Amino acid sequence: MGLFDKLDKPVFLKEFSDTQDQLDQLKDLLKTAPDDIKGQVEQDMKMLSYGIRGEEQIAFELKNSFMPMIILHDLHIEHEGLSAQIDYLVITRKVFIVIECKNLYGNIEVTSNGEFIRTFDYGNKKVRKGIYSPITQNQRHLDLLKKIDLDRRSNFLSKAIAKKYIDDWYKSVVVLANPQTVINMRYAKKDIKDQIIRGDQLVEYIKKLIRLQSNDLPFSDKELYARADRFLSLHTPNTNDYTNKYEMALKESETATTTETAENDSNPCSSENLEDTPLYKALRQYRYEKSREEKVKPYFLYNNAQMEDLIQHMPESLDELKQISGFGDVKCQKYGADIISIIDKHR
Repeated sequence: MGLFDKLDKPVFLKEFSDTQDQLDQLKDLLKTAPDDIKGQVEQDMKMLSYGIRGEEQIAFELKNSFMPMIILHDLHIEHEGLSAQIDYLVITRKVFIVIECKNLYGNIEVTSNGEFIRTFDYGNKKVRKGIYSPITQNQRHLDLLKKIDLDRRSNFLSKAIAKKYIDDWYKSVVVLANPQTVINMRYAKKDIKDQIIRGDQLVEYIKKLIRLQSNDLPFSDKELYARADRFLSLHTPNTNDYTNKYEMALKESETATTTETAENDSNPCSSENLEDTPLYKALRQYRYEKSREEKVKPYFLYNNAQMEDLIQHMPESLDELKQISGFGDVKCQKYGADIISIIDKHR
């Protein structure tokens, strides 16, 4: 470790996940969804909740590792037509680890061919179903990161050194976050077994990888942060979320709400249409500009019904904002201060 290297504990440079936003959207959609799709919305919410709980367990293990490393959570990276959705990228002084989190339920069998078979109870039956190999999935993520690392190097010597050590620098591991999952790897090959661990084994696994790189010079704090910032700069919000499949139903719901609002606004007692108020226009403009900036649908921030709730309740703090449907911790963290500021200007 260099004289000026002071990193002595885990540091999250990106801790929050787009998944919580997706779950918030689904929770809000469920309230107005037609009966024929509510069951599917609830199932998607359930699967997202499983994933969030699994990633929270990994975050807990990393935070309590007391190891010097930089952590990026939920990275969506695109490069030359390729993309990767990385649950966790852990950057240590010796090795960079791509973590694929799986909160699987049921019994998992890994065959000698590396196939993953899941067995679970469905009613009175036991169902066996093949699933896409998380080993293969994570290897593709790993390959993309290595390609990005090599492509950025214009110096011949630097690129030659990187090519020599790139496979030692970048490692992949699949973490089974559900402690109740039973996994049978009796017939799996050793190289497959070595890439699958449980959540409570993660810290020791990282320490083992670092020990295996003991002959290499450690990276400095400056190099670690530079590498982390480079990957973080490539991150874009993942717009392939579950609410896309319900876009038409949501639009129909919003159309009904708009129609009802229009009917109410036709009441002689109404002095001004809500859409014509300065606050409504300001909130709508902010939603539009932010959605363009993040390359997402405007209603991912808040839909028309939520915007009306903002105007009705006029929250003065983040705690009050969280009382409004659809505004969870993650969304308040990202947009809360801006929304409160806009409301304050029109209070």
